[in-house]
Amino acid sequence: SSDLVPAVSSRTPSLLRVMATKWGVCSAGKISHDFMVALATLPAQDHQAVAVAARDLGRAQEFAKTHSIPKAYGSYEDLARDPDIDIVYIGTLNTEHRATVLLFLDAQKNVLCEKPLAMNSKEVKELTLAARKKKVFLMEAFWTRFFPASEHIRTLLSQNALGEVKVVRAEFGFSIIHVPRVVEKELGGGAVLDIGCYCIQFAMMVFGGEKPESITAKGFLYETGVEETVTIILQFSRKRQAVLTCTIMASLPNQAAICGTKGTILIPEFMWCPTSLIVNEKEIKYPLPPTTKAVNFYHSTGLSYEAEHVRQCLLKGLTESPVMSLADSELLASIMTEVRRQIGITVPLDEE
Repeated sequence: SSDLVPAVSSRTPSLLRVMATKWGVCSAGKISHDFMVALATLPAQDHQAVAVAARDLGRAQEFAKTHSIPKAYGSYEDLARDPDIDIVYIGTLNTEHRATVLLFLDAQKNVLCEKPLAMNSKEVKELTLAARKKKVFLMEAFWTRFFPASEHIRTLLSQNALGEVKVVRAEFGFSIIHVPRVVEKELGGGAVLDIGCYCIQFAMMVFGGEKPESITAKGFLYETGVEETVTIILQFSRKRQAVLTCTIMASLPNQAAICGTKGTILIPEFMWCPTSLIVNEKEIKYPLPPTTKAVNFYHSTGLSYEAEHVRQCLLKGLTESPVMSLADSELLASIMTEVRRQIGITVPLDEE
């Protein structure tokens, strides 16, 4: 409809409906591999990867061969110039997100960028401003929000099935200090940016994107200067609270709970990619799309849910997702920046 600003693409939304969404993949790393495996579980008439770019052409060509992608580029700029692409999936290192997103937005490309959208609040605001100005689609890839289990949670909350939610709990922890991108400051590491973000966005989803009245964070720094274990308390209006813990030092149960005056929802495991819920002690399962291909991370075929959501947004001519909006990304970044400040982390540009 004319009241929605169309996403800029050589093909109008009505034309997209009968054609596949054409994906460009930026970075040939582990998460991009998993994204391609997930994309392959969706109908080929709806989704096609048409090009991949890596800084090393050899890696891009190898990735293209593995995933049957017709074009491989040895630079991100070449991908940005490709006229056949509807949307670019960005799976680069955290520290590179800002520059890469800007490159594609400047080229009038729609963008799905891995979390965290950027390194701090200031960078995220720069990206959301650029997307709004260019009138192109931008979404931070919080795949969690598009899992059927998460959709069910939102439905239950909208029906007031739990009464008033009073406490949200979430935790995400693994022993992952052997992974350089998790522990190295210059690679954008740290428990909050890497995994704590999932806990914070979960609380934000439950509380409808409301800004917390207060943010309290306590934690410890790893020897490299990134945060290793952090607990965050977010307090909201009407005496509602979220208690969130993340660590890169040990495995946690990785559960989440939403506790209301009339009931409880428990995510029993893998709170960032949930395949089951326990609603008032009754379990509901949501099986993942199957694949025979190897993946690098848990439940990665669930990346297909966000890919299909993005297609639907583009078909409607939207420039942001109603489920993971630019305002959501801005609030999340401001909370993470404040949490890291309280723990004693300053990243260049963090200063507001």
